[in-house]
Amino acid sequence: MDKAVGGNGLSDSTDGYRFTSTDDTLPAGKAAYRFTVTGPDGKPVTAFAVDQTKRLHFYAIRSDLTGFQHIHPTMAANGTWTANLSALAPGSWRMFATFTPDSGTGKGTAFVLSRTVTVPGTATKTPLPAAAASTTVDGYTVTVNGELMANMEHPLTVRVSKGGKPVTDLQPYLDTYAHLTAFHEGDAAFAHLHPTTMVNGDQGGPDLSFHAELPKSGNWRLFLQFQTSGTLHTAALTLNVG
Repeated sequence: MDKAVGGNGLSDSTDGYRFTSTDDTLPAGKAAYRFTVTGPDGKPVTAFAVDQTKRLHFYAIRSDLTGFQHIHPTMAANGTWTANLSALAPGSWRMFATFTPDSGTGKGTAFVLSRTVTVPGTATKTPLPAAAASTTVDGYTVTVNGELMANMEHPLTVRVSKGGKPVTDLQPYLDTYAHLTAFHEGDAAFAHLHPTTMVNGDQGGPDLSFHAELPKSGNWRLFLQFQTSGTLHTAALTLNVG
């Protein structure tokens, strides 16, 4: 991307670009969420630059930072996107769209916009797990190393191991060996931590580097996605930012 818009993704509009949807509520369980990105001229945007192999990345997160979903929706010819969601639990959800227009006044600018959706039913809040340097998912241990301060650039290193041994068979996923996203406790502010470890062949790991700049202090919930043997794994852990 050539340039990026600052901000935390908590608005549905920036610089004339708007994330619109008629879906204010969705049923629990599986659901299709339809939306459109409109430009400063009010018309649907249909030309998007490719970022990490996709023209648009879509995320869904519940207000207590559970239920994380990272989806690559499909776009119809008229600019309407459809994101097929799964496992929606009752409560308030925030839907994020990250994209870069490939034409118009916003060409080359990375945007992140969001809208909230209500899933009717009895909502049970899950407490955020305490901050920890490591977590385990599907037998893999993910360890994060880096002391982050709000609004400051810091390197962040992630190590993936299994059974006490370093993992070296990470497969490329979205043009990297791991995809890392973060959401802030309380308001679900969004941050994408960009990988700095280049893909070099079909097997990577165990150490992965990221460029981290989180805009707020407090707890952030990190979601690391990586792939082995054709299976996508999602590890989640809480990181405290000073």
